[in-house]
Amino acid sequence: MADYSNARPEDVWLKIRSGEITGQTSGMCNGYAQANLVIMPEKYAGDFEQFARQNPKPCPLLEVMHGSRYVQDMGKGADILTDIPKYRIFENGVLVKEVTDATPYWQDDMAVFLIGCSFSFEEALMEAGIDVRHISMGRNVPMFRTKVMTEPAGPFKGELVVSMRPMTPEDAGRANEITGRFPNVHGAPVNIGEPEKLGITDLMKPDYGDPVDILPGEIPVFWGCGVTPQSVIEHAKLPLVITHAPGHMFITNMKNDAVNDFLEQKKK
Repeated sequence: MADYSNARPEDVWLKIRSGEITGQTSGMCNGYAQANLVIMPEKYAGDFEQFARQNPKPCPLLEVMHGSRYVQDMGKGADILTDIPKYRIFENGVLVKEVTDATPYWQDDMAVFLIGCSFSFEEALMEAGIDVRHISMGRNVPMFRTKVMTEPAGPFKGELVVSMRPMTPEDAGRANEITGRFPNVHGAPVNIGEPEKLGITDLMKPDYGDPVDILPGEIPVFWGCGVTPQSVIEHAKLPLVITHAPGHMFITNMKNDAVNDFLEQKKK
């Protein structure tokens, strides 16, 4: 497998667009933020934006685009319908297809939401000497549906989805501190070492992604996950929704350490 850890986002977009890159994006383009994707008819956009703002841990908004497929703040020059390796198509809340090009499903009255991704803080964890297990194993991060319900808005409601990374209790404490500095890419964990409180019974059977090794003395650490909207979409039963496939993100051309300041400035 080619190593794209030091590639430029603009170069990776072209390789994805041409079909050269089709796999998950964890570990690509070190230093650059990655994003989850949700595209839906404009008539539902207001409610979904409210849902995201009420549930900032799993759904931190990076950018919203109305009626345009072309990214602005998070990657000028990128086409959101072709520059993600794999998409999911939902019709009436049912996953009907996975595709590598979402162009045929685009409608001019759609809204695009880019949501912060935990892949963005993994670089900071690794720089601190914390093993990010799914990266070291070459796998997709394990993700779990929980029994915790999100705060509803309009037709949008459903279970919180979390991503999991195993680590020692000491590293979990450091990870809590480090990721707390990244509020716009999920922030600090929602749970450390207590999967039963989330309704998770088997850490080797994630609902999305791949299982990873949990070594003796390690505990599971859970973060809010941007796959949460896919759980919510199934309940909302919108006629058509396009999302990223789990683990297949949009790689922005904004540095991880610049995202928070940029978004805070934009709010002002």
